[in-house]
Amino acid sequence: MTAPVAVNWAGNIAFQAVRLVHPRSVDELCSVVVASDRVRALGTGHSFSALADTSGTLVQLGQLPPIFDLDESASTVAVSAGLKYADIVGPLQAAGFALASMASLPHITVAGSVATGTHGSGDTVRNLAAAVVGLRLVTATGDIVDVSTVDLPGAVVSLGALGIVTELTLAVEPAFTVAQEVRLDVPLDEVAKEWDDVFGAAYSVSVFTTYASGLGSVFLKRRLDGPPGTGWSGGRPADRIVHPVPGGDLSACTPQLGVPGPWHERLPHFRPDLVPSAGDELQSEFFVPRSAAPQALAALRGIGDVVAPVLHISELRTIKGDDLWLSPASGRDSVAFHFTWIRDVDAVLPAVAAVERVLLPFDARPHWGKITNTPPSDIIAMYPRAGDFRALRRRLDPTGTFANFLTSALFD
Repeated sequence: MTAPVAVNWAGNIAFQAVRLVHPRSVDELCSVVVASDRVRALGTGHSFSALADTSGTLVQLGQLPPIFDLDESASTVAVSAGLKYADIVGPLQAAGFALASMASLPHITVAGSVATGTHGSGDTVRNLAAAVVGLRLVTATGDIVDVSTVDLPGAVVSLGALGIVTELTLAVEPAFTVAQEVRLDVPLDEVAKEWDDVFGAAYSVSVFTTYASGLGSVFLKRRLDGPPGTGWSGGRPADRIVHPVPGGDLSACTPQLGVPGPWHERLPHFRPDLVPSAGDELQSEFFVPRSAAPQALAALRGIGDVVAPVLHISELRTIKGDDLWLSPASGRDSVAFHFTWIRDVDAVLPAVAAVERVLLPFDARPHWGKITNTPPSDIIAMYPRAGDFRALRRRLDPTGTFANFLTSALFD
């Protein structure tokens, strides 16, 4: 057996591609695509499934010439696909602008986050992909295409199945200040009973729990130029820095204790220069309609004895609905139940199955880039615009150059 050309961030996926290429120009990328029967783009490898894999060529875009083109009059910024959020947020802040939301960690590429439907959190905050107002990609024929406004809702969360994205244009807004604080020992009964008050208490809210304890820690990220929130203040205030994952390195956390700071240094949970989250982990995530969230929480608490032994931590976040065809929050306000597992696939998969058994009856949609046992045919049936995406895929990639086993199972 030959060694894999690459592994993912967690090390649980060894990619089966025959080669890994780092093109240094868009022209070189076009040549690679034309010369490949099968080709896929690989970002930072922060997916926990084989979504990015291919039997042909993998391309990583970090060596493409960087693009950061801020249009202040239009309130947009065009960025190259190989850039990470950590690469663009500092220059945005320096120019007086901000993104409306960020993921928990800024270590991941913009293009990879968008393509998989990754998200931030907040009652008024949409999926990260909803910030995209323009998209440029390389098709199987080597042509560079600017996706039309009509096709954009289908092309943004594309799972890499339409082409290799080279550039994205994002909506931006004036820079803002955020203060982050943490409430400890919050009863999950209170979270369920006062759901709207808890998650409406700040611009971005996360509840961390293991379910079995019956308690949670609530991270509140208050936007100082925004509405005051609901005033909820359950539990007790933390008087020192709290890591979202118990026992984690506190130096990796973004500042807390109510100290105001720029948006990009408070909205993520973790700093870009240190190892995020638990580091040694696997992840799953399921998006449940907000209307069913308290019942879903109760169902998860009922299997706490199954989940907790293989769980570092679980995070609950709200996401405002959007109109992107394959976004896990498409068409509905949602709550994401995120699971950071120990890195032991054999031990974790039964717990994932238990989670799916109690959440799928609530029409839970699995995150595209994380671990799930749900068959692809069942997943795609959850998306009303799946047929429209199939048609878009046939039009932009009629030869299946960007297909792999998962996208074929979803869309063929």
